[in-house]
Amino acid sequence: MSTQPSAPDTIVLIHGFWVTPRSWEHWRTHYEARGFRVLTPTYPGFEVEVEALNADPTPIAEVTLPQIVDSLAEVVGGLGSPPVLVGHSAGGTITQLLLDRGLGAVGVVLNSAPTEGVKVVPLSQLRSTWAVLRNPANRHRAVGLTEEQWHYAFTNTFGEEESRALYRRYHVPASGRILWNSVLANLMPGPQDAHVDYANDARPPLLFVSGGEDHIMPPAIQRSNAKHYRGDTVTEIREYPGYPHLLPAAPGWERIADEVLDWALAHATGARSPVAGAQ
Repeated sequence: MSTQPSAPDTIVLIHGFWVTPRSWEHWRTHYEARGFRVLTPTYPGFEVEVEALNADPTPIAEVTLPQIVDSLAEVVGGLGSPPVLVGHSAGGTITQLLLDRGLGAVGVVLNSAPTEGVKVVPLSQLRSTWAVLRNPANRHRAVGLTEEQWHYAFTNTFGEEESRALYRRYHVPASGRILWNSVLANLMPGPQDAHVDYANDARPPLLFVSGGEDHIMPPAIQRSNAKHYRGDTVTEIREYPGYPHLLPAAPGWERIADEVLDWALAHATGARSPVAGAQ
């Protein structure tokens, strides 16, 4: 007689670029109030507060995507049972990479940056990332956004005063190295850092969540990324009209947080073995 695996009791929230785990502060307390253990791990070297990273962004300039994924894989793989993984922006890419390794019981990605092979590049995305991509020398730097650039890329549905407050609370520079490498990945031969096996039938279920007003990772990117997956695994997509890139802080985030968690719990799988060849 087989037994069904128990529902996950842990949620791991994975942040993206230009922010830190602080950007999950509302979701963390919300999910904890529902009785879940909630982890908000950060990237190697990012363990200090926003203010310290803005004062000295050296750890941001030096970190690589493989280092980030390996670090978070240790966190997720060290848990007693597979958790729900929720990633925002670049955290969505990281979530997909972790799922591809067989880590986690289920994944939800919010306004996810794409994995390798997704070649849709809307004009709004180019404008949002131009602060980094306009200068190849930025591959060796941590590059921040101005308040105006932040408002366009992250908080375009907010008023200027609220956008400015969110900028001061959450914004840090982003890795020019990782962003440039993501652009070049589709031009380089062989698998790159953000490569996943789109036909991996051992991958846990995955939900793409797209904010309808997102400029930096608009719905076209989410739809294209989701369509790349094939095989027998569950891959679904939901779009929420009127939401910007900084969806976790936008008014009405509570409803989205509850709806995606309900989806995750309904689709969560049991423990899985690591994917063959995963590093």
